Amino acid sequence: MKQAASETNTKEGAIPDPSFLMQLSTAYWGSQTLLTANRIGLFKVLAEGPMDEVAIASALDVQIHPMRLLIKACIALGLLEERADGYGNSATAQAFLVPGSPGYLGNAILYSDNLYTTWGKLEQALHDGIPPMPPEQYTGEDAEKTRHFVYGMHDRALGIGRAMIELVDLSGRNRMLDVGGGPGTYSSLFAQKYSELCSRVLDLPGVTAIADEIISSMGVADRVKTLAADYLKIDSFPAGNDVVLMSGMFHRETAEECQALIKRASEALDQGGLLVISDVFADEGGAAPLFATLFGLNMMLTAPNGGVHEDSAVVSWMANAGFVDVKCRPFPPPMPHRIVMGVKG
Repeated sequence: MKQAASETNTKEGAIPDPSFLMQLSTAYWGSQTLLTANRIGLFKVLAEGPMDEVAIASALDVQIHPMRLLIKACIALGLLEERADGYGNSATAQAFLVPGSPGYLGNAILYSDNLYTTWGKLEQALHDGIPPMPPEQYTGEDAEKTRHFVYGMHDRALGIGRAMIELVDLSGRNRMLDVGGGPGTYSSLFAQKYSELCSRVLDLPGVTAIADEIISSMGVADRVKTLAADYLKIDSFPAGNDVVLMSGMFHRETAEECQALIKRASEALDQGGLLVISDVFADEGGAAPLFATLFGLNMMLTAPNGGVHEDSAVVSWMANAGFVDVKCRPFPPPMPHRIVMGVKG
């Protein structure tokens, strides 16, 4: 998309190419095809092998003609394949869209599905400054949306976390506080890697109730516990930690609140303790990369102070709070996340 836009400006006076505008204007056609196929269970039905369109329509209790059109669109998008004995999942769909597969992303996609109508209210949010999907809906108030949200976070966090545990060395560190730790996935992955590490996952009661299930399923419930609390409202964080992890939090908070959280993290760390902040951050200036800019809009639609911060700002905030050896590290592509970490000096 960025390349297409730049190609329109190669020659002064050339007629701009509007094709990327049309691609943008219809981009939701493809996303809704994926969201709907995932929601109705199409990939699950085809997990065991190909079926013809009549059998698929019968299994999903839908009409044959619209199902045929959805199947063809899924083929064009690379989600399904046409074979001699019917239609089957593509390798990508089989790996990531079939429930129970190690790389399953269906819950994360269900969360995106919940956001579909929310994005349709972008103009409204620009006028009134109120998120059309308030966070209470998906952090406890609505049980179904909360489960989709927490398990969606878990699905995404498995991939992000496996990269994170290679980027962050916790050798010799035994006590971690995972602030806003959501499903507890990161704490669990670190605990799996470091047998002496114990962690406490601090998050809202509606979230930690589901996190307990996930932590238990990862086999580390003896060393990873949850603390049900609002990290913005408790007086102080539990003290005596070697590590404080704050992942996926800053995009929900103002710059002032982020700096206050860094200060509270410092108070909760022992001398020489490590603060790790992971999130989607923007480059200096805030207009790149593209994913970060769109992610900022998504957070504005779902949290009162939602947005995206520049990683250079986080580095400065940590240095101002007395942290030393502060560094920023990107996750391996295509993951858009970055880590800023430093030691309590």
